[in-house]
Amino acid sequence: MIRDAEIENTIRAYATPVFLAAGLEPSAINIYLVNDNTLNAFVAGGQNLFINTGLLIKSQSADQVIGVIAHETGHISGGHLSRIRDAMKRSSAESILALVLGGVAAASGRSDIGAAVVQGGLEMGKRNFLQYSRTQEGAADAAAMRYLEATKQSSKGLLEFFGILGDQEFLSASRQDPYYRSHPLTRERIQAVKNFVAHSPYSNKPDSKDFSIRHRRMKAKLQAFLEPPTYTFRRYKKSDKSVESRYARAIAYYRRADLDHALPLIDGLIAEQPNDPYFRELKGQMLFENGRNAEAQAPYRKSVALEPGSSLLQRDLARVLIEANNPALLDEAIKHLLLSVGIDRTDPLSWHQLAIAYGRQKNTAESSLALGEEALLNDKTQDATFYAERAEKLLPEGSRGWLQAQDILLAARHKKNK
Repeated sequence: MIRDAEIENTIRAYATPVFLAAGLEPSAINIYLVNDNTLNAFVAGGQNLFINTGLLIKSQSADQVIGVIAHETGHISGGHLSRIRDAMKRSSAESILALVLGGVAAASGRSDIGAAVVQGGLEMGKRNFLQYSRTQEGAADAAAMRYLEATKQSSKGLLEFFGILGDQEFLSASRQDPYYRSHPLTRERIQAVKNFVAHSPYSNKPDSKDFSIRHRRMKAKLQAFLEPPTYTFRRYKKSDKSVESRYARAIAYYRRADLDHALPLIDGLIAEQPNDPYFRELKGQMLFENGRNAEAQAPYRKSVALEPGSSLLQRDLARVLIEANNPALLDEAIKHLLLSVGIDRTDPLSWHQLAIAYGRQKNTAESSLALGEEALLNDKTQDATFYAERAEKLLPEGSRGWLQAQDILLAARHKKNK
């Protein structure tokens, strides 16, 4: 997984209208970015949406990403995850065992054995399961088109995405992207979306200007951070003065530790867009990771002031303040970390930083609570129990912290017994 405040905010902006059209509570759906260059997106474990960075980079417009999000939302609202589990239960035990053994063999490097095992024992169950899956895919497409229509957005992006998937048909299975293999693409599906696009009043409606800008910046940022800097300089020429080009080259220079070139680029972007929190964040990151902590604090503080609802920006400012090794800054760091976990309790790093800050203040009880929360999120139930019990002994019975320790102990026991 990767975490990035700007990209998460962009995906959330794309997805929220779709979630609302589907009758879902946006805050109840977790969105995760998977650091994988293959083209894939999927839902799992309830209301959790996973999107590969490869899909975002290979997409050509915001509409295409929104189309995929709408499709996956159709799976969530249609309850397809639970139905998949039921379909698997109806498969024979031999089929399921063959699937598991085939997966183990393939993972061990013997894909030939894995393929043979799966082929030999899975055919009937696979046929039934894929037929069911194709039905789900058609239902998710239909739901996606309803959501896009309800939000007055074009479904053309979904159709264009099918075009990208269609190119996968002629590749060998080992080279096909996971999305193509896990989302059966049929002529009926393509034709249904084509027919819808042909009659929708919104089909020729372009991306909003804001979404287009966000999409270009998102792609530039992902490419600049995930690919070698030489690729970035080749793709985003110095002669290209667009925002996304300068953004990408600033990141590439920073990754080379060349601040003489990186800082003027990011300073120029800040001068043009002084209210953009993510340009400030990047400048703070550049300075902090090059040992210029005191200079990094101001841009990080400004990024938080511009986007106070971001748990990641709050956390990263606190980290800079803690790393300053100045006891006078610890209270401010703790304030930002409490805001961070108040917005998102599921980030282990925020709890870890909070434990450090409290530990430096010799507040063992609060530090132990934070370590317990971190351990719980990392499925280290034994550690979570240890820290919660230590906090429980140090805190007055019935106090807020004491009750938090009870919650950690209860959650740890529940995880251990699952």
